[in-house]
Amino acid sequence: MKLLKEMIIEKGSVKNSKLLKVDSFLNHQIDPNLMYEIGKEFKNVFEDKKVNKVLTIEASGIAIGIGTAYAFNVPMVFAKKNKPATMSENYNTIVHSFTKNKDYNITVSKEFINKGDKILIVDDFLAMGNAVIGLKKIVEEAGAEVVGVGIVIEKGFQNGGKLLRESGLHLKSLAIIDSLEDNKIHLR
Repeated sequence: MKLLKEMIIEKGSVKNSKLLKVDSFLNHQIDPNLMYEIGKEFKNVFEDKKVNKVLTIEASGIAIGIGTAYAFNVPMVFAKKNKPATMSENYNTIVHSFTKNKDYNITVSKEFINKGDKILIVDDFLAMGNAVIGLKKIVEEAGAEVVGVGIVIEKGFQNGGKLLRESGLHLKSLAIIDSLEDNKIHLR
């Protein structure tokens, strides 16, 4: 996706050989036009999958999820990292965050994912694949189906994309970073 790649090059900054900072447009300050275009791109890729819900994880996936759900005209659900007192019946699993080096017990209310749902999982980054694997586990526990995974930025130098593709998931990454060596962003 040309617009995304331009923003990564112009506004992204390399923190080290494994971390790319894109919080000026993607996951802290959000560029709404970019979210709209991301949503349209995921719609183009997955429109034949009969998506009836978009699923992501808080917090960085929410803006991407909204843009994508808007393009599909379906609801967006996000997994919470802390179970609220108002949630009674839920699906949950443990997910390890590569960026924060922390485990989260992610939770989705049983009322929002139903048997037979066709779920598109979206997220901002893909490193090791842990968030997607956790969300997929919740979807399958609900008797629903993951029909695709849309990632904004994949770290191609880590194993997540390879692992998810080898598992048979239909994965589309809009930008793939091959390397962050020498403080330079090397896009595929």
